[in-house]
Amino acid sequence: MSGTSRRLSARTSVVLAAIGVAILVFGVSTLRAEATLQVTAPPPMPVAVVAADYAGDASIEEFFPGLVAARRQSALGFERGGRIDAIRVDVGDQVRAGDVLAVLDTRAVTAQIAAADAQTAEAAAQTALATETETRQAQLLERGHVSQQRLDEVRTSTRAARARQNAAAAAADAIRVQLDLAEMTAPFDGVVTARLADEGTIAAPGQPLLELIESGSLEIRVGLPPVLAASLNADHTYRFLTDGGALNARFRASTGIVDQHSRTVTVLFDIDPGAVAVGQVVRLAMATPIDADGFWVPTSALAEGRRGLWTVYVLQPDQGDYRLEARVVETVRIEADRVFVRGAVTDGELVLASGLQRIMPGLRVVPAVLEARVQ
Repeated sequence: MSGTSRRLSARTSVVLAAIGVAILVFGVSTLRAEATLQVTAPPPMPVAVVAADYAGDASIEEFFPGLVAARRQSALGFERGGRIDAIRVDVGDQVRAGDVLAVLDTRAVTAQIAAADAQTAEAAAQTALATETETRQAQLLERGHVSQQRLDEVRTSTRAARARQNAAAAAADAIRVQLDLAEMTAPFDGVVTARLADEGTIAAPGQPLLELIESGSLEIRVGLPPVLAASLNADHTYRFLTDGGALNARFRASTGIVDQHSRTVTVLFDIDPGAVAVGQVVRLAMATPIDADGFWVPTSALAEGRRGLWTVYVLQPDQGDYRLEARVVETVRIEADRVFVRGAVTDGELVLASGLQRIMPGLRVVPAVLEARVQ
């Protein structure tokens, strides 16, 4: 073998040896890295938890709509028909009891009263004449100039004349009543909410012309289930929610009758004037009991399970840490931010409160935040 061949063979051996050493170093480094990964486990994940607090007397606040109304509301009209001579109020006017609101044309009634008074005067004159005649006949009877029969006839005529006078006076009084009825007066203090006619209109008897609601006394009417309606205490104050905030109203009465359509009982609450407007819808807040043993959890603690069931994740102690374990629960009552559940969770166990998208069953965790018990 020539010298050149020997040199090439030596160089090749050196290169191969270097490659072998590199492969050996890389293999050892890989084995060390794998061993490091296998030995060094990830730290437990910090999570927010809540303690399961079983309660047998839990309740939920429910809201029932109610309508604000005036205790008295009237559609006012005239008892007798006629032409409207004047309407003295308009929508929004505050009136007092006894104020004249509208007047009919009374010229015809005034003429009838004059005629009735004339008839009454005529009847009174006839009664006076009959009375004087009776007196003279009584004197003649004493002297023996007339018979008892004649005196009795005169007395009968006197009584008849007096009856005609009374009838004429009563007729005149009846027409005067019509004159009084030609004025529409406010039956109570209130505010005019509608004006349905103007001057010159021919009003029919009983036709509504003005609407008046009592402004000094308001009430709230609420339909409640019979059980809740029966639980209300007389003169007790209850809380209502309005667009402007909360207000208190005092329970006054209950009809005690279940409506056939709504299956509710109407109850009435008194409120102070000015707190809300008539016709406004408010909500009665009432705590209703939950007839089941369970505990509250945030809605963020629920995960959808199989076959429509729900699960929560419980922290199970494991060698100083915790591992997540899925438990099936049943939802009893659901609110916007919390759920009342019952199931395979023991009182006092820690339940994952949030962060379901970051976990899986068996994950090692540590409680980082113990949230306040859901009330």
